[in-house]
Amino acid sequence: MKSSLYSDRESVILRLLINNLARECTMYQTPSPRVLQGTTYKDWELSFTEHPSVESKFKRGLDILGSLVGLLILAIVFIPIAIAIKLDSPGPILFSQERYGLQGRVFRIWKFRSMVNDAENLKSLVDNEADGFVFKNKNDFRVTKVGRFLRSSSLDELPQFWNVLMGDMSLVGTRPPTADEVAKYNNRHWQRLNVKPGLTGEWQVNGRSHVKDFEKIVDLDLQYQSNWHPLYDLQVIVKTIYVIFGKIGAF
Repeated sequence: MKSSLYSDRESVILRLLINNLARECTMYQTPSPRVLQGTTYKDWELSFTEHPSVESKFKRGLDILGSLVGLLILAIVFIPIAIAIKLDSPGPILFSQERYGLQGRVFRIWKFRSMVNDAENLKSLVDNEADGFVFKNKNDFRVTKVGRFLRSSSLDELPQFWNVLMGDMSLVGTRPPTADEVAKYNNRHWQRLNVKPGLTGEWQVNGRSHVKDFEKIVDLDLQYQSNWHPLYDLQVIVKTIYVIFGKIGAF
């Protein structure tokens, strides 16, 4: 399992380099051969400068502070939300799924469960209202009554503060893709993995579920990378608070 994930990450880094996503990169050959996704090649040691947001101590400090506050809120509301979920439908309280993060690092994202327990098996019965790789349906019958409230209030995402504290995610970043989504990426899409995925970001504050075109989501993610500076995350966080209390674009 570890070797598979390691190879996936190497593949992502290679694609990032090929697409000129690093500001500087150097490559030098070492003797050992390696197999990556079925292709034999000579082992290249890669060294490149990361996106400035990845290296920012201010951003990481903000993530730690924000995640601790978020986890405190989670601790306060966890029991009533857990009871509501269990009374509404059978199944676990939390939902987890593997996602791709910075440079292809695979991590497990956490949310409050908002769908019926066998939602994935019922996916083929739901029409996709979005374009591209994103799956969205405003009237998805798999979403429970409690789940619909959790989504509209964004309470379902509170457990992700744990992902932020662990460093898999950031408070602000790009939308974290699934493995199925990444498997369909073209060269442009790979740029999304040049920064940490975020609990919120440009996509979330600019329409969220109303943005159904995948290419538009990519545009917003790349816009975040281009515009980022230490105070930019604070601007997005303020916008996110406004969106949450205005219940804009969540379902």
